Amino acid sequence: MLNLNSTIDINFKQFFRWWKRELDFLIPEKIKQIINDSQGVIVISHKDNQLIITYCLGDAVEHLVTLDRIDKTFNVQSLYEKDERLVKAQILIRLSGFDAIQKELSLPAAAKENLEQVVTYELDRYTPFKPDQVYFAVKTLDGVNEAGQIRVMMILTTRELLDGLYDDVKALGLEPLYVDYEGSPNSLEDLEDGYTLLPESLRQKKANIPRLVHGSLITLTSLLLLAVLAMPVFFEYQSVNELAVKATALEKDAKKVKAMQSSIDAVIEETKQLIKTKTAAPDIVNMLNNLSTLLKDDTTLSYVQYSEGHLQIQGESPAASGLLGVLEASDMFANARFASPVTQDRVTTLERFQITVDVAKAEGVTNE
Repeated sequence: MLNLNSTIDINFKQFFRWWKRELDFLIPEKIKQIINDSQGVIVISHKDNQLIITYCLGDAVEHLVTLDRIDKTFNVQSLYEKDERLVKAQILIRLSGFDAIQKELSLPAAAKENLEQVVTYELDRYTPFKPDQVYFAVKTLDGVNEAGQIRVMMILTTRELLDGLYDDVKALGLEPLYVDYEGSPNSLEDLEDGYTLLPESLRQKKANIPRLVHGSLITLTSLLLLAVLAMPVFFEYQSVNELAVKATALEKDAKKVKAMQSSIDAVIEETKQLIKTKTAAPDIVNMLNNLSTLLKDDTTLSYVQYSEGHLQIQGESPAASGLLGVLEASDMFANARFASPVTQDRVTTLERFQITVDVAKAEGVTNE
């Protein structure tokens, strides 16, 4: 189960070393050979009172020479003259299983901040030796640990053995910088990330100028790479800003156009309403003209009123009942009916009528 409360340990030193290795391929090989203070590793092993010297570069391993430890006649310059790469090679003493031991320890996680001090304090509990009798190195192990614990590998050798081996190697004209154990060897391609049993007082001092030059070139390459990555982003950012300014101006114009369009739409809507209102009722002149055409000369009107689609007429006619059919036959009038009973005038003998009829706009009749 994933533990979200676990502490994330970020080793910036290892990160920058990894970044340095990744950028090394950008530097031409000839320049790297000039500025690099290391080309390969000379590995010195000890077996049966003999020193076995090999040269490792990448995956290639080349045996150089095997010497008796008591042989004081060997001159390392003879090797350097045969292969100039050896001059810049790092020197590593690799102890065998007879020379060193390793032991896995489980320590509280709080001890990670000061491993060497904690192991030194508890050394006589983990081993039969006292701190002044041995040289040791510790390194944390990857993998799943118990809660609140860390796994640590301790590699240990006696001071007497390592001091004697160091003196013999130095007598050959070689200055060892690292000492590791064959049961837990360092990566020869990245010794700086490994461990060493060699105490600080015996380590060869590395030249600073090549390292500074190499570091400066790596830094410059990193800056150039960042510039290559950043410049397109910067130019895109400027382009986006310019487009944003133009978009703001266009947005203002669009708002003006939208406001004008709204005004035009309002005028159009008002016009439609006026037209609708106008066309909702027929033209009064056309209506009266149709009415006068339909009624015969013997019919007279004394009252005409139009309201909300209804026309009411009053008058006299020889035959008032026939007027309903006449009005119904017109396309403009419909649903003709008497609004009151028909009466007869005693003097004129004409029938008095009051008719209500629905008015519709006749087909083909315009309001022009």
